[in-house]
Amino acid sequence: MARIFVLNGPNLNMLGKREPSIYGGLDLAGIERLVRDKATSLGAEIEFRQTNHEGDLVDWIHEADEADALGIVLNPGAYTHTSIALHDAIRAISLPVIEVHLSNVFAREAFRHHSWVSPVAKGVICGFGPKAYALALEALASDLAK
Repeated sequence: MARIFVLNGPNLNMLGKREPSIYGGLDLAGIERLVRDKATSLGAEIEFRQTNHEGDLVDWIHEADEADALGIVLNPGAYTHTSIALHDAIRAISLPVIEVHLSNVFAREAFRHHSWVSPVAKGVICGFGPKAYALALEALASDLAK
């Protein structure tokens, strides 16, 4: 069965409580349920994780590559705008990575308009709330089917 890593960065553990007007009212457990349902419909198995620590994300990106996963869905949170380490970790692997964001980062503060992840990601999906994760899984499945 296809295995996809879904990795979530800092403060995403606070979803449902943190600025619901921006991020919505669904907590991370709710997003995980949505992701698992979508993955099941696509015949995929999910490794779903969240951390507030940059090094954990780097390690998990490497782990996904070593585990022969088929791809990564990554919501790097604020590390999007600051982490050259994530950029380099993605460059070091052969897996497709889809960057996701719940909010439309381009409609927000100017500092959120730059991503260190986007240049090395297969694609970026933002602004669709939790549905961004399902769209990313569909994009990976479609890309892998080619």
